[in-house]
Amino acid sequence: MKLSENQKSLVKILIGAAAYAVAIFSRVESSFVSLGTFLAAYLIIGGNVVWRAVRNILRGKVFDENFLMTIATIGAFIVGDFAEAVAVMLFYQVGELFQDYAVDQSRKSIASLMNIRPDYANVQHGETLEKVDPDEVKIDETIVIKPGERIPLDAVVLSGSSSVDTSALTGESLPRDVDEGDMLLSGCINISGLITARVTKEYGESTVNKILDLVENASSKKSKSENFITKFAGYYTPVVVIIAALLAVIPPLVVPEELFRDWIYRGLIFLVISCPCALVISIPLSFFGGIGGASRRGILVKGSNYLEALAETEIVVFDKTGTLTKGIFRVQQVEPQGISADALLEIAAHAESFSNHPISLSLRKAFGKPIDAARIQNVEETSGHGVTAQVDDAKIAAGNAKLMRRLGIGFKEPDVAGTVVHVAQDGVYIGYIVIADEVKEDAARAICELKEAGIRQTVMLTGDAKRIGERVSAQLGLDRVYTELLPADKVSKVEELFAEKSARGKLAFVGDGINDAPVLARADIGIAMGGLGSDAAIEAADIVIMTDEPSKIATAIRVSKKTLRIVKQNITFALLVKGAVLLLGAMGIASMWAAIFADVGVAILAILNAIRMLNVKSIK
Repeated sequence: MKLSENQKSLVKILIGAAAYAVAIFSRVESSFVSLGTFLAAYLIIGGNVVWRAVRNILRGKVFDENFLMTIATIGAFIVGDFAEAVAVMLFYQVGELFQDYAVDQSRKSIASLMNIRPDYANVQHGETLEKVDPDEVKIDETIVIKPGERIPLDAVVLSGSSSVDTSALTGESLPRDVDEGDMLLSGCINISGLITARVTKEYGESTVNKILDLVENASSKKSKSENFITKFAGYYTPVVVIIAALLAVIPPLVVPEELFRDWIYRGLIFLVISCPCALVISIPLSFFGGIGGASRRGILVKGSNYLEALAETEIVVFDKTGTLTKGIFRVQQVEPQGISADALLEIAAHAESFSNHPISLSLRKAFGKPIDAARIQNVEETSGHGVTAQVDDAKIAAGNAKLMRRLGIGFKEPDVAGTVVHVAQDGVYIGYIVIADEVKEDAARAICELKEAGIRQTVMLTGDAKRIGERVSAQLGLDRVYTELLPADKVSKVEELFAEKSARGKLAFVGDGINDAPVLARADIGIAMGGLGSDAAIEAADIVIMTDEPSKIATAIRVSKKTLRIVKQNITFALLVKGAVLLLGAMGIASMWAAIFADVGVAILAILNAIRMLNVKSIK
């Protein structure tokens, strides 16, 4: 059985520890034999550290943790503290092993997303199926997805129905039913039925490839905390080495009774304590864990800098359609006059049946029965007004208030929020139908949770009429709403809102459409609804909500704040402990064992703290 690198390291540490135990308990009187046994244990345990230090010095990279450990342990050998020298290297290697394991676990959390990469696509050529690489499939080609197979490319269902497992993309365990005409997202798994679909995007532009690209590049965008620690370690390590050298040499030269051996020992303790492993590893690990934990909840963060900024968000601005609402118009209300509701809906659906306008499609869907085209004649559509048509023997007019006024038909404008379709038959008003966009099930909860998470203001920007925008705003409990806006107006409103946040505060914009791309790019943090959102919005955004659920924004903020708490805890803990033991070491109070705790012990505790970010279940 082939051992992993971590397993090999563990075996080497165990063998070295056994050799160290033999050296301690053998009680050999000869100093040369004792040196030999300890040196053998030292080389087994830390030979690779010494080699890395030498190699890095030859490459011009002197001041790193390998150099610190090598100088400190060789110095301990020189002053005769053999047991302490091997112990320092042993515990350092244990800490490194623990650190490598933690990083591996964090990487696996994110790398699990890589399982969504499709291996092949079944392309249909006449009566035969050809298994090809997804990269080779072109737009409009027909593919077949069998039960249990991963959907290789974004496509639309031509025939067949099935349930689709979207958990790899969205984090949601509940399967989604798909039927003819429904969109399929690459990376999902076909559970039950055989599906034939038409490819709508090449692999390079597909959902699965974009997600993989986001995940693979997330670690390249460092947070301010990570950049600070990288710069800090670059200055901190050489400064500490110089201080340790001065501590070892100057006191014995200045104070006549002081011994070089004692002060060299203190300098070596100083070196061991100074190793910045706890900070250099645990902080990036915290952000890496945060990004991994968020991705498992269907939230893709494009970099740790955006995850950090999210914790400072004060204002969240929403688009309406497709973000807080479903973007699907449905008949909400049928109000007949002198006719039954079913008859009013049937008449309106037939009159509007030749139009592809969303309003017409909504009427036909609400009617829910086949349209009898033989009953319809003389259809005339007037842009911005509605349609007139002869249905059976009656002249029908269906449209907005402008159409009714133009035809001289008396009616009363209802006080409702939504698009009103007025219907008249032979010049007599027979009622109206209200069509409106549906609010998402979790939208109100999203606003409530954002306020609980400390967001000062929630604002909605929409191009819809004032009455519709204000109704949705009141329904969801938003602080403010701006209506009847063009795309350029949205950018202007966001610019105005920037003035209302504090110096450190951030403004996040949440949208899903092509017209939202400029605002997403202008905001401090752009959040796109990825499941149904446009490619332009997803491209411009910094964070993508794959489930299309606004409530996930509050989850993302909680992930961000938890990550920042852990980072600050690790920085404070590491600096306080190291500072205290450094001072005690310089005074001759701290031993090499205290130095080992200040280095390896602090690093292990900081890494354990960072690993908590992988527990996404604790982030409600």
